[in-house]
Amino acid sequence: MLLTILGGCGAWPGAGQACSGYLVEHDGFRLLVDPGYATVPRLLERVAADQVDAVFVTHGHPDHCADLNPLLRARALRADPPAPLPVYSLPGALDAVLALDRPGMLADAYVLREFTAGDRLDIGPFHAQTRLLPHSVPNSGVRLTAGDRVLVYTGDSGPSPDLVDLARGAHLLLAEATYADEVPEDSRRHLSSARQAGRQANEADARRLLLTHLQPGTDPAAAQAAAQAEYDGETGIATAGLVIDLS
Repeated sequence: MLLTILGGCGAWPGAGQACSGYLVEHDGFRLLVDPGYATVPRLLERVAADQVDAVFVTHGHPDHCADLNPLLRARALRADPPAPLPVYSLPGALDAVLALDRPGMLADAYVLREFTAGDRLDIGPFHAQTRLLPHSVPNSGVRLTAGDRVLVYTGDSGPSPDLVDLARGAHLLLAEATYADEVPEDSRRHLSSARQAGRQANEADARRLLLTHLQPGTDPAAAQAAAQAEYDGETGIATAGLVIDLS
């Protein structure tokens, strides 16, 4: 299993950066997870639009799904459009982004496969276990298994025992860490700090932790240090262009 970070900014893309976006590959199958703001140009530096085999979206906030629109345009507006792209999301999560163009313009470019958080899905070679995790809108964390490798991604989530259960024994936990140490009071149920991510990675006995969704202005070094205060395993920051081989 190969993970490529397309972007890791939370809320909006910092200068020269991109929001959440992750390309996960196994046995030639390419799964795009959370095409947030500014991720498609980075994706297209690596693969053509028609080489993406499926998309999985954790929730409907635009920093996690806005670039689904240019991806579908890149497929629909070519002279030889590829087969419709399977897009997996919670019910209604993509209504806004799919309504950006005139009705019907992109209808043949995708097939929407809505699921309920808690469902188990087979997406190409990946077995996906989904779990509802706390956020300000419905958000599905996902545990992706291919062969004997396990990647867990939180989407955006406040601290939760469900997240720990989902991440149990994962080879890599890709965890939202909007803030380094202290989450503002009005967001504590919906977002996490790097320190909390480290604590939950430790509780889950995850083998490796990668912090993502750092809000512009959050110091990556401070975030990494906060996580390492709670977790003894390898800890990194999800920076665009980073490639991790989980094999």
